[in-house]
Amino acid sequence: MKWFFDTSVIVSAFLDEHVHHRASLAAYLAADKARACCAAHSLAEVYATLTRLPGKHRASPAQAMLFLENMAEKLSFVTLGSEDYWTAITHAANAGVAGGTVYDALLGRCALKAKAEIIYTWNVAHFQQLGGEMAMRVRTP
Repeated sequence: MKWFFDTSVIVSAFLDEHVHHRASLAAYLAADKARACCAAHSLAEVYATLTRLPGKHRASPAQAMLFLENMAEKLSFVTLGSEDYWTAITHAANAGVAGGTVYDALLGRCALKAKAEIIYTWNVAHFQQLGGEMAMRVRTP
């Protein structure tokens, strides 16, 4: 079984005070490169999130890179080509998606490209809005 990790799960796995930390960490620790992946773009999202958190929770760039190195050890990365982007955005537009949920459409496209059977996310409604295969595969950890 192949799993796809949305950025929301990865970030909460790394933050011990996050409300979803335990469930996210359990799923993340069970992952390995042979059966788990995330979007290559999630590297940037995780880095940006961790380095912009408020106050004592903010990671330095060096600390954030340690988390990214851990991701590189645990997960395989999925990239999209220009046709993948076009297909994902067209599908999102046809589903009535507006605004930032289009980024979840891109992540969902990565999951489909990787043939992931489960998409782990805390943004369930975003993926369900996309319908079809993505909606059927989405789960919380």
